[in-house]
Amino acid sequence: MEGCDEEVNPWTERLAAGLPARGVEGTLTGIRVTTVRYPVAGDRAGGAGNQKTGGIQRRRSTAEPITSAVLPRRLARGPCVDALLGVVTHDRDAVAFRWDAVLILILVVDPTTATRRETGTMDTMSTLPVRRIEEHPLAPMDRHHWPATVAPVRQILDSGLDLGPVTVFVGDNGVGKSTVVEALAAAFGLNPEGGTHAARHVTRRTESDFAQHLQLVRGPGASKRGVFLRAETMHGHFSYLETLGPSSLHDQSHGEAFLDFIDARSGISGLWALDEPESALSFSGCLALIGILRRLASDGSQIVLSTHSPVLAAFPGAELYEFGPWGIRRSSYDDLDLVQNWRLFLDAPERFLRHLL
Repeated sequence: MEGCDEEVNPWTERLAAGLPARGVEGTLTGIRVTTVRYPVAGDRAGGAGNQKTGGIQRRRSTAEPITSAVLPRRLARGPCVDALLGVVTHDRDAVAFRWDAVLILILVVDPTTATRRETGTMDTMSTLPVRRIEEHPLAPMDRHHWPATVAPVRQILDSGLDLGPVTVFVGDNGVGKSTVVEALAAAFGLNPEGGTHAARHVTRRTESDFAQHLQLVRGPGASKRGVFLRAETMHGHFSYLETLGPSSLHDQSHGEAFLDFIDARSGISGLWALDEPESALSFSGCLALIGILRRLASDGSQIVLSTHSPVLAAFPGAELYEFGPWGIRRSSYDDLDLVQNWRLFLDAPERFLRHLL
């Protein structure tokens, strides 16, 4: 087959050595795959008729995995997978096919969009609750209709956005940070006014219809549970919680209630979306929030938050996205406009304040 060499790569050699095939993953000439191997009743090794893709079948969930068969050498490179299976068209393609006495399930990834997250793109083996947000192909959004007129929202609709274990959105007022977080929470199935996956209260709808045009790419087997803290509606959510049973959240200070709300739900593993939680928090409160969220992340939860706080933007290990008229761009902490402006202000407040007098 043209474009296919015969080099046996280390991934194939691992299978040949008899290591467990379930969950094995590797990179084959730009194509990232994972295989699960099942014996197929009635097939016999060496049958030429089985070495075709015409007999594509669905994966059988009850079969016992085998570890002795070797992945065919001509499947071990991108052009061959493309030519043989003809499905390298989307990052979620999955194909099960027969080869000799084995049914092989392969997740095939377009090498142009499936590089590692270190390069800013989605890791296809990720088990995050939400690996990526993008426009739903069956529900395109009118680009002349708000919020598609906002540059970051339009960029997500046009190009999608990959999310990591901890993702922080920063930017000025009105650039779409809250709009994106609200839509992400709603598309995930969380109450747009805040709360857990079980909350269902509604007061006055103020969120956009962006969520209705989004498609979420979820990690395989990832949690569907979550919590949404939307700062501007939490007073109403706390009142809702009082209708369900005893609650002391309204008896606490604004910041104490926020932290208590989060800490009391820290046993929930899944997606944690927070929209400007610093609105209720002091400097020490922001540090306390980072401590709680770090524990959640270390236990497997995914954190997505929008903020105006340079403290929360310093979340260790977070992927930082800066929103603005340009759209969305990755940034280091020191390069954020938010951080630079605060440093300039704290160094010499009069340089800013004299323009207001």
